[in-house]
Order: sequence, then C-alpha cells, then structure tokens
Amino acid sequence: MSLKQQKPTLSGQRIKTRKRDEKEKQDPLAFRDVIISGLNEKPVDDLEQIAKFLDISGGKQNYRLYGEYLFDILFAGGILAPGGSIVEDGNPKTCRTKVCIFEAEEDPEKIRKYVQMLNKLICRYRYLQKAFEDEMQKILLFLKGFSEAQRKKLAIAAGIILANGMSPATTLNSLFNDQLIKEGIALDFVTDLFAAWVKEKDFNSLSMALKKAELENKLLDFFPPNKKTLEHFEAHFTEHGLNKLITFQRARESVVSKKQFQANIKEMLNTGSPVKEIIVSLKDERKKYSIPEEDAVFLIWKAIMQEVEWNKKEEIVADQALRHLKTYSPLFAEFTTTAKSEESLLIKIQEYCYENMNFMKVFQKIILLFYKTDVLSEDSIIKWYNGAHSSKGKSVFLEQMKKMVEWLKSAEEESGSEDEEDEN
Repeated sequence: MSLKQQKPTLSGQRIKTRKRDEKEKQDPLAFRDVIISGLNEKPVDDLEQIAKFLDISGGKQNYRLYGEYLFDILFAGGILAPGGSIVEDGNPKTCRTKVCIFEAEEDPEKIRKYVQMLNKLICRYRYLQKAFEDEMQKILLFLKGFSEAQRKKLAIAAGIILANGMSPATTLNSLFNDQLIKEGIALDFVTDLFAAWVKEKDFNSLSMALKKAELENKLLDFFPPNKKTLEHFEAHFTEHGLNKLITFQRARESVVSKKQFQANIKEMLNTGSPVKEIIVSLKDERKKYSIPEEDAVFLIWKAIMQEVEWNKKEEIVADQALRHLKTYSPLFAEFTTTAKSEESLLIKIQEYCYENMNFMKVFQKIILLFYKTDVLSEDSIIKWYNGAHSSKGKSVFLEQMKKMVEWLKSAEEESGSEDEEDEN
C-alpha cells in the first residue's frame, strides 16, 4: 500500500490586508461632537475664525467619510434625521450649534458671506463637492420638517449657491414632491430662491440654467394642483416682482402651443381630412392656444409644403405646386384676414422659394394664385413690392413681380377714378 503524500504547506507567514481594502467604521456622532464643540467655541458672527477652524479640522477629521454630516451641521446646526429633525443623541452641548444657516439672520448679505465660506471650504477640499450636491438634494426633500423662517433662509442660500454654480439647477427636482407641492411649500421656496438668484446674478443666468436642467417646461409643476394655470402663475410672480419669469413662461408656452398646433395640422393632412374640417379644427386650436393669426398662417404654410415630395424639375414642380396650393387656398384665406397675416405669408413664400431653388421661378405664379383666390390683397402685394419684402432673392423676385404690380397699380388707379365719377 502506498500512502497519499500530503501537499506542502507554508508556515509562519501572515497575509496582510491592503490598506485600501480596509473599510473604516463610521462613527458620525463622534465626528459631530468634535465639529460642533469646535464651532461652539467660536463667536457666531466671526466667519474668519469659523472658516479657519473648518480648514484645520479637514486635516484632522475624515471629511471624505463624513461630508454629508459636515454639511448637515453647517446648514441645520446638527445631524439631520429622515424628515428634517435634529438627532439629539449624546451630550446636549455637542448635538447642536448656532453656527449654521438656519440660525443666521434673515439678511441676504450675511447669508451670502456664509455661502462664500462654504465655497472656500469646498475649493480647499475638492472631494467635498459630491457630498455638497447630495446634501442639497437631500435637504430640499426635508423642507416640511423645517420652520417657515428656516425655509426662507435656506431658499436665499440655495439661490446664491445655484446662481454661483456650486450645485446644478437639477437640484430643484427634489421639490417635485407631492406633499411639498400640495401644501404650497415647494412654490414658496422656489419663489424665494428665484428672487435670491436674480439678485445674486441676473435673470439671464436663471433662464439659461433652467433650460440646461430641462426645467423650463416644468415651472407650472411647482404650483398646487388647484392653481396650476397660467393665470395663477402670472398673478403669483407679479406679486413677487418676478415679471421677467412671466415673460419667459409665456414664451415657453408659445413654443409648446405652436408645436402642438403644427402637429395637429400634420396629423389632419396625413389622414386626408377635408379642407372645411381642417379650417374648423385649426380655428378652435388657434383660439385655444392664443396663437396670433400671422404665426398660424406661417405654420400652415410650413406644414402644407412639407406634406409633398416635390419634383426636382422646374417645369414639373410649378404645376405640382400650383395644384397642391389651390386645394388648400380656402384654408389660407381663412387665416389671412389681416394685413399683417398677408405680409407674413408673402415673406414666408419668398424665403421658401429662395431656399428651395426649384421654386425660384414659381414665386410669381404662387402670388398670382393667392391673389385670384382672395388669400392676398393687392394692397399687401404692392406694399411687399415697395419695401416690405425680405432680402433673400430680392432682385429676382422683384423682377418677376414687376409686371403684375404695375397691372395692380393701374387697376387700382382706374378703380379710384371710377369711384370719383360715381361720387360726381
């Protein structure tokens, strides 16, 4: 019998754990006690001494591990429990501090200096940036747990913070909480925040940040369900002196309305709806979205011209275009009831023919068609010819229209002399 040989083993060796693999055990209360004790030894209004203490503490305490708790203290004066209350465990003297935004005076300038101190701390310890952004999102969720005065101070601070790019405007997504919106807390907070932002920078800075964060179409969502209308929006922000925000919202509403209007035109054209049905529907849509007639006729032209795949041969495209436009001339006639609308359509036709080279020689024929079908009046055509035209292809189109305009003028003069004879 042969005995199975045992494998050799190493003895006397110790396998060491790499330092980076060792996880440090968190003790946030001990960290809090050290930070709050140090802050409480400093005069509340001496930001220079407070900043120096926080800077030195970064070399002794693990800010990387306890960044969230550090900003809890600097915003609220203690570690925040879920909901926004202060954790009171341990020594009462080290649970809270008055060196924080919540205990500051409701003075924008003093809050601004405090925010500057926070910014310097983050610049000194760059790894705190992520913890700071996370803190901003979290603390906004806890708004209901704070007093009205605390929310006001936090809103001013947040406006200054966001205006200076210390945290992105996407932070405001935390306010889209059903309870905060329903109780009007989100609206009051964001109103104070916007006011502080505009004061810190300007409205252009605010509008650009809202667009970048894709919040420009969500401003009405800050309002409680029973006040989610443009009327309430305008009344509220007029009261708080944010008139530029109202103009901004109107512009956004206009863009959205026009997109919807154009989408409805395309849908009806694609389904082959009768012209009379399209007219009725678009009139209701224009009234619903408060779209000016000159904008509506521009959108109708665009949709109708996009519906067709145009032939690339000039001699064929002319006939194709005239047949197509004649079908929809009653629709154009219904949306050119003012001189401004006619002028808008004339310029759009001119620019379209210039940008689509196959239509360069078709311009005069389109204008003649629309004149005969009562879409365009002789006054508007003459006014366009005399200077109300676009610069695009001007010389070509004016030459095309020369004989027609001369004929219109002579007809107008004859009509005028006939009227005089009738009066005599």
